[in-house]
Amino acid sequence: MRTLTPADHWRLLLCGVVAGPLFVVAFLVQGALRPHYDPLRHPVSSLALGPGGWVQAVNFVVAGLLTLAFAAGLRRALHRVWGPVLVGVWGAGLIGAGLFTTDPVSGYPPGTPGLLPEYGSAHAALHDYLSLAAFVVLVAACFVFAAGFARDREFGWAAYSVASGAGFTAAMATATIAFGQDPALVAHGGLYQRVAIAIGWAWLTLLALRLLRRRPAGPRTPAGRPRRPS
Repeated sequence: MRTLTPADHWRLLLCGVVAGPLFVVAFLVQGALRPHYDPLRHPVSSLALGPGGWVQAVNFVVAGLLTLAFAAGLRRALHRVWGPVLVGVWGAGLIGAGLFTTDPVSGYPPGTPGLLPEYGSAHAALHDYLSLAAFVVLVAACFVFAAGFARDREFGWAAYSVASGAGFTAAMATATIAFGQDPALVAHGGLYQRVAIAIGWAWLTLLALRLLRRRPAGPRTPAGRPRRPS
């Protein structure tokens, strides 16, 4: 097996820079162009339903594969386990979300109810369970990296990581309540979910950029110290 070169490591980290913006731009464009789809109301996963749904399914899978590559780059750059593993599980969850489509919710596609009384298929159940697992491990990754940054006295990044984990959790929990057809929130469930997604992807993208900028020759922290944040 060929040994990875520094250029290979750089490309793996670059995948982390590309994954989030590509995923977000793709679902924003789809949401703007899809007839009867309301980005403020409907979840991103609903874009995988109906005509053209394959585009969002591919979007999930591509983002997941890029994230898995980034996780491998993290592992080689930081020489620790838990942070990269959690990022990798997030990527695997995205792939699962693309392979298994969700049930209709909040009236999309047109003619469907706001909420089905039970899962319409095993595919939908798998989509939700895999997505939930991905959300949980992304939050866990934020806090694992926060602890590492705090140990290395990188308090700005530690605080940002904690804020990202907390903000993602709050926004996604609100979106979940909205998709449950809460009268006060249902009209903006898609917006709350998009806020959560933006928070999570922004954190991962900036983490990748941070590591790309330093590109160490050996195992050092993002701050250039002997230890590292995860």
